[in-house]
Amino acid sequence: MYDPDQLRTFLAVAQSLSFTQAAERLGIRQPTVSQHVRKLETAVGRPLFVRDTRTVTLTADGEAMAGFARTILAAHEEAAGYFTGSELRGRLRFGVTDDLALTPLPRILRDFRQLYPRIDLELTVAQSPNLLRRVESGHLDLAYVKHGAGGGYEPNGRLVRRDPMVWAGIAGTRIAPDVPVPLVTYQAPSLSRSLGVQTLEQAGRTCRITCIVRGVNGVLAAVRAGLGIAIFARSLMPADLVEPPPSAGLPELPSIDLVLITNPRAAKEPAEALTAAILGSNAPLKPDAG
Repeated sequence: MYDPDQLRTFLAVAQSLSFTQAAERLGIRQPTVSQHVRKLETAVGRPLFVRDTRTVTLTADGEAMAGFARTILAAHEEAAGYFTGSELRGRLRFGVTDDLALTPLPRILRDFRQLYPRIDLELTVAQSPNLLRRVESGHLDLAYVKHGAGGGYEPNGRLVRRDPMVWAGIAGTRIAPDVPVPLVTYQAPSLSRSLGVQTLEQAGRTCRITCIVRGVNGVLAAVRAGLGIAIFARSLMPADLVEPPPSAGLPELPSIDLVLITNPRAAKEPAEALTAAILGSNAPLKPDAG
């Protein structure tokens, strides 16, 4: 009943509240955007937007259509993926650190499942040391983990990228150079925790563990509550956190490697397919502020 192209155009306008921005995002002309919206409004028999020379707002029916459009397009893409996707099948047990799970990686996994609907993907979220042990014990086929920079994960590891570690806190956090650094950390074993403590010790600074958590949501909650600072890979630091100013006197942290580790005993083709999807994605792995 509803044309997918018209629905995509409608959602682009609904998200930006701008016909001009929607046209730029979709790579089409603005008159085409207006035409798609007009045809969709004709199909539903109700106005979806209230427009004047300066503003665009959704009507109540437009709000409802936005939800329907997302559902319709998702079903459309799932059906297309099923019938046009690869014949590759099997089970793939994939592990990922929890901070990477808050990035666009879930979108990459969703696209992978649409492209390979016959692969049964099982996801485990945990800290890097735990995931590495599960790969070694044969309980995972592939893991996306953080590793100390410089290698040591060959021959079964593939470097995705090298990322500097940074201190992160809420804006306005003050750390005097002559007092212990308040740290929010994961429970041991934790790569970021060990690197942070070791770096401070080498610089002659002491630290005080103010909060120990199991997952990244706990880290974010504690830091946002002002309990201390944490350590993130720079590309994974949420947008609402900032690096402390130079006056804090914090030493520079080392870099880490983001690595895909493959179980050599795993089925080769599913693991290689997901590895290629992650390595080939051009989307920056930047987490949301929330």
